[in-house]
Amino acid sequence: MNAGGNSLSISQSTVGFIGVGNMGEALLVGLLKAGANPANISFAVRRESRSAEISERYGITPRSLTEMAAECDVLLIIVKPQDLTTVTEIIAPVRKANSLVISFLAGKKSSTIADLLGGDCAVIRVMPNTPTMLGVGMSGLSAGSHVTPNQLEYAHQFLNACGKVVDVDEELQDALAATSGSGPAYFFAFVEAMINGAQELGLSEEIATTLTVQTILGAARMLDESGKSAATLRENVTSPKGMTFEGLRTFSEGNLGDLVARAMRAARDRSRELA
Repeated sequence: MNAGGNSLSISQSTVGFIGVGNMGEALLVGLLKAGANPANISFAVRRESRSAEISERYGITPRSLTEMAAECDVLLIIVKPQDLTTVTEIIAPVRKANSLVISFLAGKKSSTIADLLGGDCAVIRVMPNTPTMLGVGMSGLSAGSHVTPNQLEYAHQFLNACGKVVDVDEELQDALAATSGSGPAYFFAFVEAMINGAQELGLSEEIATTLTVQTILGAARMLDESGKSAATLRENVTSPKGMTFEGLRTFSEGNLGDLVARAMRAARDRSRELA
C-alpha cells in the first residue's frame, strides 16, 4: 500500500453514496453511527421518491454523480455489478484526486475498478452480508494496491460500526462470500429444518419457531461471548450416549460436515463464475 494521500477522518471527510438500497441504507446508518456528519454526506439514487425519503430521514443531500465524484473524499459504490461500467464512465473523468473508492459489488476486483477509474485509484473491495442491516454484519475487506494506511483505517472504523470486519487477500473474496455472504441463508435453511422437525414431533408451528429461534440466539451468544470454541461448547452439552449424542450421531451418519463443505465449495465456485 502507498503511504501518501489525503488524510481521512470519519467526522470530517466528505462521502458520496452511489446507490442507497437496503444495503446502502444499512451502511449509511453505520457511517452515521461511527460519527460522520450528515452535512458531509451526499448520495445519488435513480428514483425521486427514494431520494426524498433518504434525504428526509437522514438529513443528507442528493447530488449528481459528477458533483459527488468531483468533490467527495470517499465514494461508496453500492449498485448492481452490471451497472459498474455505466457509473465509472460518468465519474472517472471528474473524480477527485486521491479520493478513496469503496466497492460493495460482488465479483468485481479492485484492480478492475481502479482501471475503469484511471488506473491509480485507491479502491477497497468489501463483501458485507445482510445482518449489516441490523448493525451486526460481517464484512470482508480487500485493499487495492493504491490504498494508504489511513484510508484502510477509515474503512475499518466505518465497517466496525456496521458489525465486524476482517481483512482478506483478494483472491479469497470468493471463499469469504461463500462463508459470511451466503452464510445467513445456510443458517435460515437450518432453522427451517429444525422448525419442521419440531412440528413433526408434535409441537405447534408457533412453539416450534419460538423454541428454535431462541435456542439458536442463545447458542450464538454463548459462542460469541464465552471465548470457547464451537467444538468445546458442543462437547459440553453432549453427554455420552445421551439424547444429544444420538442426535449428533445422526448428523454424523449423514455426513453433515461434508455436506456443508460441499455446499460452500459450490457457492464459492459460483461466485468465481459470476466475476
